[in-house]
Amino acid sequence: MGSLFRSETMCLAQLFLQSGTAYECLSALGEKGLVQFRDLNQNVSSFQRKFVGEVKRCEELERILVYLVQEINRADIPLPEGETSPPAPPLKQVLEMQEQLQKLEVELREVTKNKEKLRKNLLELIEYTHMLRVTKTFVKRNVEFEPTYEEFPSLENDSLLDYSCMQRLGAKLGFVSGLINQGKVEAFEKMLWRACKGYTIVSYAELDESLEDPETGEVIKWYVFLISFWGEQIGHKVKKICDCYHCHVYPYPNTAEERREIQEGLNTRIQDLYTVLHKTEDYLRQVLCKAAESVYSRVIQVKKMKAIYHMLNMCSFDVTNKCLIAEVWCPEADLQDLRRALEEGSRESGATIPSFMNIIPTKETPPTRIRTNKFTEGFQNIVDAYGVGSYREVNPALFTIITFPFLFAVMFGDFGHGFVMFLFALLLVLNENHPRLNQSQEIMRMFFNGRYILLLMGLFSVYTGLIYNDCFSKSVNLFGSRWNVSAMYSSSHTPTEHKKMVLWNDSVVRHNRVLQLDPSIPGVFRGPYPLGIDPIWNLATNRLTFLNSFKMKMSVILGIIHMTFGVILGIFNHLHFKKKFNIYLVSIPELLFMLCIFGYLIFMIFYKWLVFSAETSRVAPSILIEFINMFLFPASKTNGLYTGQEHVQRVLLVVTALSVPVLFLGKPLFLLWLHNGRSCFGVNRRGYTLVRKDSEEEVSLLGTQDVEEGNNQMEDGCREVTCEEFNFGEILMTQVIHSIEYCLGCISNTASYLRLWALSLAHAQLSDVLWAMLMRVGLRVDTTYGVLLLLPVIALFAVLTIFILLIMEGLSAFLHAIRLHWVEFQNKFYVGAGTKFVPFSFSLLSSRFSDDDSVA
Repeated sequence: MGSLFRSETMCLAQLFLQSGTAYECLSALGEKGLVQFRDLNQNVSSFQRKFVGEVKRCEELERILVYLVQEINRADIPLPEGETSPPAPPLKQVLEMQEQLQKLEVELREVTKNKEKLRKNLLELIEYTHMLRVTKTFVKRNVEFEPTYEEFPSLENDSLLDYSCMQRLGAKLGFVSGLINQGKVEAFEKMLWRACKGYTIVSYAELDESLEDPETGEVIKWYVFLISFWGEQIGHKVKKICDCYHCHVYPYPNTAEERREIQEGLNTRIQDLYTVLHKTEDYLRQVLCKAAESVYSRVIQVKKMKAIYHMLNMCSFDVTNKCLIAEVWCPEADLQDLRRALEEGSRESGATIPSFMNIIPTKETPPTRIRTNKFTEGFQNIVDAYGVGSYREVNPALFTIITFPFLFAVMFGDFGHGFVMFLFALLLVLNENHPRLNQSQEIMRMFFNGRYILLLMGLFSVYTGLIYNDCFSKSVNLFGSRWNVSAMYSSSHTPTEHKKMVLWNDSVVRHNRVLQLDPSIPGVFRGPYPLGIDPIWNLATNRLTFLNSFKMKMSVILGIIHMTFGVILGIFNHLHFKKKFNIYLVSIPELLFMLCIFGYLIFMIFYKWLVFSAETSRVAPSILIEFINMFLFPASKTNGLYTGQEHVQRVLLVVTALSVPVLFLGKPLFLLWLHNGRSCFGVNRRGYTLVRKDSEEEVSLLGTQDVEEGNNQMEDGCREVTCEEFNFGEILMTQVIHSIEYCLGCISNTASYLRLWALSLAHAQLSDVLWAMLMRVGLRVDTTYGVLLLLPVIALFAVLTIFILLIMEGLSAFLHAIRLHWVEFQNKFYVGAGTKFVPFSFSLLSSRFSDDDSVA
């Protein structure tokens, strides 16, 4: 609890690491996560640091491992993730590991390249066989027609081409065949027509099956084409157009015999390629399976090694370049573990001279270190989202563990909804070690990380639901109502009582739609309900009025108690930082201002609840009127709550009025008085030193003061120091702004706590509307098919309850509870201007293969 109440005491330590043992020492420190390193080479570029070569080597190993993981995933080989994290590799094994990984990468790339080449050749041969099969039906040619083409008649009127001339020159008919993508056929045909001026004959046929593209590996639809042309020039144009449209062109056989020989050769080669390809894939899978066994440990080891060299780059060398010097922040409670880690690292490296550490004094503000576990981590994150606490100030997270789920439950109070939330959170807690929950989607992972917050929010909602007696908008009669309806009938009372009390009879019951129970009549009200609100209020027409009055007063009471507790926590900060003058000049005036006005309001609420009974409730004065009259001083006298009320209220107002100028001017004038060298209780001071500076003031206290006459210690309240430049105007303005903010904030913040009442009312009314529109309609159906109708109604009611009342309303109440803690509670004492302690720890490294992050 001490660590959670206030951040741990930190010290600045200097580590002296021998060059040969620095790697092993940092490996031991990284496993324990004890220290946060300071960068001693801030002015040195990242590329000019001592161990930049080792960092590049680690990055090269990471690149190889990423390639291996990609190939293993592509082969659908499961990646084993070990439960234990392997240690960083010794320096002797680093070169061996690098050689093994580089050799494995070269082998894999060569085998993969050969596999892709074989696969590409196989796909091309398959395309060729399909092309031969389809083009066989395009052209029927005989051998005797090949030497000349006199069967083509001469076109005398054609000015562009003289066929007889071409015949004399020995021109022959040529063919280009191949496959083209289905989407390019139309544009390909148009280009051939325009470029060759129509002197080509193009035949198409669509393949029945889709084939894989040898270049891209994409499965698409293909068209087989056969282009007939006459002349070499036109043939060159046709081939260039085929290349432009990425057609797969294959040789076209001149004779049927040649076609048959090519077909037989293709079938033989395809069978051989299938055999070779299967053997290559088997060998590749064996290599990848062997690599997958150790890839997890290699990834973790390389990440740890890279993190170690990043930390070594933050160290500086001594003048002899034989010793590394590092400066680290370390909790004082972990100093012994730090020494043992250095001894362990020195022993593993076999060094004769061990590494050691020294604690060095410093005036720098240390980082904030608050130890958390899986239960308190979520609540600490809520506080840290507002701001990391200043060093050694009171941590609100300890109290947030109770106040946050309680204020949430006040706004979300419903026994049924809270129990559903509790069961959901309990399911997450019981299965928190399940690997799928840790690697789930972002929204689900958010719920998982806040499972203990959800658990307490659901548990507290069950409690407030019992207090409100609200379960899915319905009341539960657990102990029996304490209101007796039969006592209102005239037959149960004497004639004397008939004259004094308004009782019921048969006529009154028949002619009045609304009947009122009078608690002043004996036997009607038999005492308070044992737990929460009496269930009879669920039937009353004035139920909303009663609940509004109760919840509004409850919100004000909880809010004032919450804010007052925040001011009291500020006193613990002043005591710890040796600033007792802040207690007398800031905290006590703040408490007086708060309690004399709003504390008195709480007193009036409880006084009215306790003193006035059902018989005297009609003459009880209004608290709101009495509270307003406290400031207006009415001329006419009022009854009041108690005797001497006016005198008490005037005393409270005088105390409030006196606390305001003390709050505005007390602290600045006191600091000015100290700055001018005046004596405190008749003793002059000297030797002031700046030891701390925060956002509220420009001066701070020194624990021990030097006194001109002897070394006597002064009172803590007078232990004040001056800054290098004392600016009274700035101090005065800061204090005035703080005081105005506090005085106005007491009013606005108290009103802000009324959101507890407003959201509780909204949640109850929304739940009531959902019940009335769905469940009430479904339950009223009494036909034969009523049960069949009720099932979908219940399902729809459950879905809307989860999405609207649990998720949306729960998120709204969650955000309002955060606001009440950040603005209304924490600003009374919490500065939140610190820096978080980030230890050098291997546990912060990701162990997932998809993450390539490392400690920088």
